[in-house]
Amino acid sequence: MHRESSDQTTPAKSNRRNFLATGTAVSVGAAAVSAMPRPAFGFHNRVDDALKVGLVGCGGRGTGALMNVIEADSRTQVTALADAFRDRVDITVEALKTEHLDNYKVTEESIFTGVDCHEKLVNADVDIVLLATPPHFRPAQMEAAVAAGKHVFCEKPVAVDVPGARRVLAACEEAEAKGLSVVSGLCWRYSEGVNEVIDRIQGGAIGDVRAIETNYLTGTLWYRTPPKGVEWSSMENQLRNWLYYAWLSGDHTAEQHIHSLDKALWVMGDVPPVSCHAIGGRLARSEEKWGNVYDHFGTNFEWADGRKAFSQCRQMSDCFNQTDDIVYGTDGIAKILSFSIQNAKGEWKYKGPGKGSRMYVNEHKALLASIRGGIPINNGEYMVNSTLMALMARDAAYTGKKIKWEDYMKSEVVLGPKSYDEADYVADRVAIPGKNGKRKIWG
Repeated sequence: MHRESSDQTTPAKSNRRNFLATGTAVSVGAAAVSAMPRPAFGFHNRVDDALKVGLVGCGGRGTGALMNVIEADSRTQVTALADAFRDRVDITVEALKTEHLDNYKVTEESIFTGVDCHEKLVNADVDIVLLATPPHFRPAQMEAAVAAGKHVFCEKPVAVDVPGARRVLAACEEAEAKGLSVVSGLCWRYSEGVNEVIDRIQGGAIGDVRAIETNYLTGTLWYRTPPKGVEWSSMENQLRNWLYYAWLSGDHTAEQHIHSLDKALWVMGDVPPVSCHAIGGRLARSEEKWGNVYDHFGTNFEWADGRKAFSQCRQMSDCFNQTDDIVYGTDGIAKILSFSIQNAKGEWKYKGPGKGSRMYVNEHKALLASIRGGIPINNGEYMVNSTLMALMARDAAYTGKKIKWEDYMKSEVVLGPKSYDEADYVADRVAIPGKNGKRKIWG
């Protein structure tokens, strides 16, 4: 897997930061590659060519990603849609027709449904595949998209178990060999403000980094119920309420808190921790309707040189909320999402653009520019490692055991049913630390 040289302060900076700096990067990139060999797949050497996009997963994030890619380049055409359920597709169709009718090029023949819907979409008339389904399905969908020669925007996390993460990494390596771009939905990597703060941290603004405190303390999310007069099978209920089942979401330490863990990994030079131990449980969401996920986690990660990251996440209503990443150095403190650094010289605050929502468009600008310029981006390594950090934390909390990274990477345990036709499929029971200490999660 390609990585930027170790002396650079931010991973893939030449691919990402340059696109953050200017809105003209697309045309500049396309003009600069006339002497370059043509990649095997997906190269667009005409700036005015419309890039065709297909979406797998028509939920709120997937529909939002379509809006973001159109905002990134108004020439983008949406040519195919896919989801397990047709009613979810119809919601996306209505949103596109209302907001971006000129970009809507979907026909009835290019709408695909069912849990295997991705298999048809990747072979439709699309250049780019956006993957925004429940994370359980990501490995198979990544493999299919790359095999079909498509560029990929991949939402986080990329898997719910270690074997799935290994499959995604292998698919990303295949994408690199084919000259395809893979851009991750770990969106803070495309925030101008966060890039500036982490550049300064890694440039020595707070001295040597000693520890990180990273918090994602927030409220609850949605829950879906069937329409009046309709009954859902156990499988359909789980698929529609996928957040609350570890085999579909990875639990919220992966599905949501991964953003915080990814910034910690980034600060540590994208070198994974060597071990972690964790606590967690269910206090506010204890009813059966909430599946088998926890509603709070606390994790201690340790790196080989003794540095640590202390991680907390919680999904509860009417509680204290905080989402920030505080980096403690020998000469100061940085608060990444407060965009501030304090050291002996005083306080520095980032005052430039891009503290928030621009990152959702920036990531697609980078993807589109890489395709038009023939200079692929591949975010595969860090998006897999951040996912694995989150899953290791989950399983440390589930078992109550300290887990070593090198041991965890050997796991062969695959979560979920063998067949999605099992309408009465019953998910695992809620994990009880100690009692689940011998649960086979690695090795």
